[in-house]
Amino acid sequence: MCDSSNCFPLQSMETAKAETLCIFGTGDFGRSLGLKLLQCGYSVVFGSRNPNSSNLLPKGAETMSYAAAARMSSIIIIGVHREHYGFLPGLAEVLKGKTLVDVSNNLKINQYPESNAEYLAGLLPGCKVVKAFNTVSAWALQSGTLDASRQVFVCGDDAKAKEAVMDIARSLGLMPLDQGSLLAANEIENYPLQLFPMWRLPCYICAAFTVLIFLYCLVFEVFYPLTTTKEDTSYLIVMTIPNRVFPIVSLILLALVYLPGIIAAIIQLYRGTKYSRFPNWLDQWMLCRKQLGLVALAYAFLHAIYTLIMSLRYYVRWWSNNYLITQIKTNNTYPFSNYNAWLSDSYVALGILGFFFYVLLGITSLPSVSNAVNWREFRFVQSKLGYLTLVLCTAHTLVYGGDRFIYGAFYRWFLPPAFVLSLIIPCAVLVMKFILIVPCLDQRITRIRQGWERKSRTVCPGH
Repeated sequence: MCDSSNCFPLQSMETAKAETLCIFGTGDFGRSLGLKLLQCGYSVVFGSRNPNSSNLLPKGAETMSYAAAARMSSIIIIGVHREHYGFLPGLAEVLKGKTLVDVSNNLKINQYPESNAEYLAGLLPGCKVVKAFNTVSAWALQSGTLDASRQVFVCGDDAKAKEAVMDIARSLGLMPLDQGSLLAANEIENYPLQLFPMWRLPCYICAAFTVLIFLYCLVFEVFYPLTTTKEDTSYLIVMTIPNRVFPIVSLILLALVYLPGIIAAIIQLYRGTKYSRFPNWLDQWMLCRKQLGLVALAYAFLHAIYTLIMSLRYYVRWWSNNYLITQIKTNNTYPFSNYNAWLSDSYVALGILGFFFYVLLGITSLPSVSNAVNWREFRFVQSKLGYLTLVLCTAHTLVYGGDRFIYGAFYRWFLPPAFVLSLIIPCAVLVMKFILIVPCLDQRITRIRQGWERKSRTVCPGH
């Protein structure tokens, strides 16, 4: 019986038990895969260069020499590294006609001119080589926690051999994905070595804006007072400046999520067709919009947390007490300002609503949620509610700024307050979007995306 919670055999257990699989190599991955196969009803035989010294193998598995083990099965899993393939040509006669499953990975991306699987196929031309299981870790196989790595990419030139390996993957509770011929092996081998490939560009963009805005605030909040009045405001570096940087960068990143879609629409309008490729930089930008939005949401969370604990700061408590003491000493009471009350409440309300829709966008981007809605629902949330979030967050910043846009006293060294910088890209995006939803342009874009071309010609039958 398969006593692992992650095993979902799709074939009868009697059939699985009758099948023997051979594994070359007794390392961590080979032992873990062998244990998983045994749990799911397969008979497992290990091929080893030292059969008598392999004492860490799972109970129930046999250990033999490479040649003896290969004779026991028509499918051999090659669980050794590429640099140790040297013994395989000597077994060419025994391995002829058998299916070899290459599970190896390299230390670096594109480490060799050809993939390990193609190299193996070149060493043993009489064998059917299939690339599989290299995206599953030994730890996941041992612990049974395959939820995060259930997908298995499979490729090979022989359709029957590939299908047999995919059946084994299914019986282990994995989800095999056919990637085509062995030419795809290089991409499959590079996949586990990639470090957050879709997050790299968003993180670079976020880091660049974070550094630039932080330096701008440093000049504005610390260097200017120190130079002009000799006032030391360096304590602002810890809380105040980060709490300016996070919302500014978050709003800019949110605008950058929707800017490539607008640029794409403008390009399609200009070209009059959707059958022309976008520039490569725009393709890359559009592919990482989800990651940009999630980074923006993370910064919005930081802004919310920093704002909630702002009242605990010594500087804020000192300023509040000093404000009261000053009124008492001067026997002066500052009147209630209805304008400032409206401004303050509106600013906070817009921020709360904007953050709520921000979180809603983040939740719907999760695969478990996005898979539960249809395309129209997903598009409504990510597009319509996304633009609503951008409008609310931009309005939040505008109301926060109030009338400080127009008074020179708030400009230092002719530099505007930092929040003004955060409004440039969002306002530009909203203005361009407003122009594109004008009926005459919106209808033209819709027609183009449905296949209409400005210069299309009708070809008469027979010509």
